[in-house]
Amino acid sequence: MMDILSHLISGFGVAFTPVNLITAALGCLIGTVVGLLPGLGPINGVAILMPLAFAMKLPAETSLILLAAVYIGCEYGGRISSILLNIPGDAGAIMTALDGYPMARKGQGGVALSISAWSSFIGSLVATLGIVMLAPLLAGWAISFGPAEYFALMCFAFACIAGLLGDSPVKAGIAAVLGLALSCVGLDSNSGLYRFTGDDVHLSDGVQFVVVVIGVFSISELLLMLESHHSATGIVTHTGRKMFNWAETKLTWWGTLRSSVVGFVVGVLPGAGATVASAMTYTMEKRLTDKEGTFGKGDIRGVAAPEAANNSAATGSFVPMLTLGVPGSGTTAVMMGALALYNITPGPALFTMQPDLVWGFIASLFLANVMLLLMNIPMVGLFTKLLSVPNWLLVPSILAVSAVGVYAVHATTFDLVLMAVLGVVGYLLRKQDVPMAPLILGFVLGPLMEQNLRRALSITQGDTAILVESPISVGLWICAALMLVVPPLLRWRRLRGEGAPAQLNAG
Repeated sequence: MMDILSHLISGFGVAFTPVNLITAALGCLIGTVVGLLPGLGPINGVAILMPLAFAMKLPAETSLILLAAVYIGCEYGGRISSILLNIPGDAGAIMTALDGYPMARKGQGGVALSISAWSSFIGSLVATLGIVMLAPLLAGWAISFGPAEYFALMCFAFACIAGLLGDSPVKAGIAAVLGLALSCVGLDSNSGLYRFTGDDVHLSDGVQFVVVVIGVFSISELLLMLESHHSATGIVTHTGRKMFNWAETKLTWWGTLRSSVVGFVVGVLPGAGATVASAMTYTMEKRLTDKEGTFGKGDIRGVAAPEAANNSAATGSFVPMLTLGVPGSGTTAVMMGALALYNITPGPALFTMQPDLVWGFIASLFLANVMLLLMNIPMVGLFTKLLSVPNWLLVPSILAVSAVGVYAVHATTFDLVLMAVLGVVGYLLRKQDVPMAPLILGFVLGPLMEQNLRRALSITQGDTAILVESPISVGLWICAALMLVVPPLLRWRRLRGEGAPAQLNAG
């Protein structure tokens, strides 16, 4: 415990440097603005800023602090358009709209915005404390991982994605396979041969991570925005009282704490994410506390619970990234790509090889949460005005920033063309409700899966028994199987339960 405190104190020394403080504050502001704009979300915000941070030659810890502040800020900001527009800023804010928008329609928009900011702060704070306590323990345990264990772990991450994506595990699998296919393009590190390049010299180094992320997320999102033509007519401009009172704090306190803990646990699971956490906690709080049947009609508890959960889950997703080198969400997958630009590999060795980076990053999460709380509550009026930015101004601005970010990496127009092609492909896939998070997860984990599988098989001269020899590997394979089997069984039971009363009524 004393070692953890000493490391955390040294981390605050890194976080309190003027450059990192300014960077964290700027990231919080940018993240909040990106989060409140409908449809963009944290992945797009981090993807757009990542190449710019690298091009500006920021130190690795400063870039990581910037991207983390943007990520958390997006989770804060996503609630604003949910409450005022009934348009979630990202998928994690969908549940917030169920009670937030009815509160705004009743003239309680200010209360909904402020209580959601407070709940977001509590959720992120609980999760950051969880990182401080849990991450070093997991890092120590993860040192025992060999190539076979890492391969099983990455398969478990894919199983989590497929099992937790509701009714579309097949589409999630298709997206993951596409990501794996893209990761195979370029030079094979083992044989030295070029794979799937089509004899194009531009693909000899593979498809660049920045091009994939900005193409399938940002460009496809812009195409969807142009298609949807969101108007500003639904904005609630009268937000009423700006601050929640003591009675409302007491009413939501225990639900906020419960949701924060559940959100952190869900966030630690690779691939689960804020969307699952917010839906789970909203349902849980409705069953536990909704005795009057007011959830969905403007109940403040229905705003506080999912907001605490999605921010706690977002912060908790840093745990598998830092300790195991496995992204806990699509956004942390993008951040892993940012670390790769600095030749830094997340994982258990990171805590011993670069403690200043890790603990400076963890300390910056505390500071970013305080900044976001102080920033979000007084700026309710300004955020309302920002929501009225028309698409004709918003779309070209994002497109310009995305193009500059992609071009800055290799200074080649081929990357811009490939970005546009991947953007169109991403748009077509999203029109068919194919999720993009598994695609980016497959692209990031593909090379690591291949390397660890080859290393494991080379140890035993091709004997696959090594993949199931250790207790850790067996445990991970069992968990992966459960993640693939249990969710469909639960959905089948639910549908069967819903069908039984209908048959009885028909009889």
